[in-house]
Amino acid sequence: MRLANITGKKVEEYLQKKQTVMICVGCTENHGKHMPLGTDTLIPDRIAELLEEKCDVMIAPTIPYGATNTIYGCPGTITIGTDGLIMLLTKVCDCLYRYGFRKFIILNGHGGNCKAIEQVGMELHKKGAWLACLNWWLMAGELRPEWKGGHGGAEETAGIMGVDPSLVDMDYIHEPMDLVNDVSENMPTTGWGSVNFKGATVVFPREYRNYTKNGWYGTDEPHLATEEWGKEMLQTMADYIADFIEEYEKTDLPHPAE
Repeated sequence: MRLANITGKKVEEYLQKKQTVMICVGCTENHGKHMPLGTDTLIPDRIAELLEEKCDVMIAPTIPYGATNTIYGCPGTITIGTDGLIMLLTKVCDCLYRYGFRKFIILNGHGGNCKAIEQVGMELHKKGAWLACLNWWLMAGELRPEWKGGHGGAEETAGIMGVDPSLVDMDYIHEPMDLVNDVSENMPTTGWGSVNFKGATVVFPREYRNYTKNGWYGTDEPHLATEEWGKEMLQTMADYIADFIEEYEKTDLPHPAE
């Protein structure tokens, strides 16, 4: 049930039976030459569509912007930062709380959003409400370890194929990760803002475009993705979330902080 598609009267009727609302939160950022900028928004929103077929849960409008400061500078990337996301999500949740929603679900598509979501959840908890954050890409990798992937790798590429295969630019899907040792040849780039020095990881905060030529990162090469994998993965997540919501709605609310 999409909040944007119903009347206020229908919301009142829903709240007489349930207190649960789900918000998809993504971002708009570079995911490699082969992937759309809306990857982290499109996948959660598709999972929400599949979920609608399985259970009656209120789904608020999707938030397509998030905290993606490290990738800011790659063409098309838009960030509102952690502070901006905290402000936006707090305003949205406060409005929903006022009307009677007490059990919030954030279906999150972007790792950079986690800090903001956690803070908003803590504030809701003080008011006697729950917030459950579901990071779909991490949970998919836990449910099926072979699905676990990196940024713009096979896992996310399969997810987008499951949404719409035409969104993947197959001309670039075989390009290698091609990390750049931008700090020092003696400190090779190993991952997300990190380098290796004498066997240990050292973090160098810097923009993503400084150390990756193609924009994707991970051990799961994008060309391994298939539409079948993506559709199965998204449906598995929808099935899991439907089961989670059934149990979530049985929980007692926390006591408000004094």
